[in-house]
Amino acid sequence: MQNHYHFYEPLKGHGLRHDPISSIVGPRVIGWIGTQDTAGNPNLAPYSFCNIFNYQPPVIAFSSVGYKDSVRNAIETGVFTWNLASRDLAEPMNQSSTMQAVNEFEFAQLTPIAGQLVAAPRVGESHVSIECKVTQHFQLTDHQGEAIDTWMVLGEAVGVHINPALIKDGIYHCAAGRPILRGGGPGDYYEINDDTLFDMRRPK
Repeated sequence: MQNHYHFYEPLKGHGLRHDPISSIVGPRVIGWIGTQDTAGNPNLAPYSFCNIFNYQPPVIAFSSVGYKDSVRNAIETGVFTWNLASRDLAEPMNQSSTMQAVNEFEFAQLTPIAGQLVAAPRVGESHVSIECKVTQHFQLTDHQGEAIDTWMVLGEAVGVHINPALIKDGIYHCAAGRPILRGGGPGDYYEINDDTLFDMRRPK
């Protein structure tokens, strides 16, 4: 059966209308990253290469294709915030991805709120914000050890702000936050909702 699969080697091209790998490994949570530079100027940008990689302490990472402001600010100040990109904030989130030299909070008409434990702004309209302190950062390499123009930043979550409307019977209700995920393609996004929920426990 697999002999009929579409096979390609990424370095030689995929032969399709759009690179499929970011759709295959997905949909991907959006890291809506708030930082400020050493002069105190705020920055906000979404990254779809993002996830959580540990329970205790919780460690969140995002990577950037190119050494962009979020990476530089996080490395130089040692902190950043992760903010939930929800369906009601999809358009402002998209606006904050602008490459123009502007204050993204003002451009997207969002409210910066100072972190409680870190010197980085969080999104006032977001239903969840996580304050992080940088633990590691590094440049990615290919399998031959050659550096590529992509940078990863990992941070320990030291403070979490949750809208109480998302907590039911002491449990955070993921779908209630209406998180949006990047699905690949030119502009594909998905929203999590309870219609696709199913329960499955680990075997003992």
